[in-house]
Amino acid sequence: MKDIHKIKGLINAPFTPFLTNGEVNYEPVSRYAAMLAKNGLKGVFINGSSGEGYMLTEEERIRLAEKWMAVSPAGFKVIVHVGSTCVKSSRILAAHAEKAGAWGIGAMAPPFPKVNRVEELVKYCEEIASAAPSLPFYYYHIPAFNGAYLSMVEFLEAVDGRIPNFAGIKYTYESLYEYNQCRLYKDGRYDMLHGQDESILPCLAMGGAQGGIGGTTNYNGRELNGILEAWAAGDLETAREKQNFSQAVINVICRYRGNIVGGKRIMKLIGLDLGPNRTPFRNMTDEEEQAMRKELESIDFFERCNKF
Repeated sequence: MKDIHKIKGLINAPFTPFLTNGEVNYEPVSRYAAMLAKNGLKGVFINGSSGEGYMLTEEERIRLAEKWMAVSPAGFKVIVHVGSTCVKSSRILAAHAEKAGAWGIGAMAPPFPKVNRVEELVKYCEEIASAAPSLPFYYYHIPAFNGAYLSMVEFLEAVDGRIPNFAGIKYTYESLYEYNQCRLYKDGRYDMLHGQDESILPCLAMGGAQGGIGGTTNYNGRELNGILEAWAAGDLETAREKQNFSQAVINVICRYRGNIVGGKRIMKLIGLDLGPNRTPFRNMTDEEEQAMRKELESIDFFERCNKF
């Protein structure tokens, strides 16, 4: 496996574009990638939760991976989420990602069957990671989606030395204490990618969050990158203001069914219509879109959001 280096900066979790008939729309991906790079994002983590990955067919996931790798600018990291309820399918996706030239792969625990023990999770990750031995493998910890409320410190202890290409964790959970304990494990042996845009600053203060994977970076990446930049410059007040603004944006999308639904509609409002969500998500109505626009205008979002 190539040498694993810890990711610096923010990786975006993109939405999957759909046509009105529910089919994947590959056409916007080129413009999408260019916009993300222009606004300071360092790469993408595709086919994950923001991308409705579990609702895509294996063929669609493969085609999306190939499209993102074909259009991404030089140096832009493409990490492919390959998690599935079928580990055989995950291995096919992982092997394809390696062959196609992806930078890395990752997987969250399956939503079914529920993973109840650390050993079950390690075995799941081990089987997937072994299908792409030359790529860094990240476990995507998002227990709110799959009920895998397991100790990530115990997980690191169990996985340490067992999966040769294990790189770290995308940590999307509220426990800043556990995040930091994982970051400190064996003097920072593994890459702990911060996964909650609403709490980047406190993790920076603990010494972490040098790299992260976010969903609101799709449209608020400039401000989230600004937190990292202000912290590095020693400008705590600016970092606080940008973190508070980012939370205000999140407060808005939470009133419109969260990032996957409300956040995806924001992309239309800033100039990139990515279409509807796939069934069974309940899409926003036109009335909800207009109400959300007004809420975003009230916090000056459109002056601060990502630009094309």
